Amino acid sequence: MKKVELEGKEILVANVDGNYYPMGSKCTRIGGDLSTGTLSGKVVVCPRHGARFDVTTGKVVSDPKILFLRLTIKDEPVFEVKVEGESILVKTD
Repeated sequence: MKKVELEGKEILVANVDGNYYPMGSKCTRIGGDLSTGTLSGKVVVCPRHGARFDVTTGKVVSDPKILFLRLTIKDEPVFEVKVEGESILVKTD
């Protein structure tokens, strides 16, 4: 995983089985930096609250858990990607 900034947007680019998946890099709950979280298969875990996102779709896999609270969060935005040679091109709009 790597965080990049494109056109003022922080984007997480994850490599899953040789395919690249760009999505929002800030957790939609409280803005944790997903690039410092852990990636297991196609799921990234937010380092702040443990929210889990599918990097291939941006969908929430499980909401964060803080003590006995369950917090609901939004899916991450995803972006189109194209690989040309050694370049990874991401469409941000």
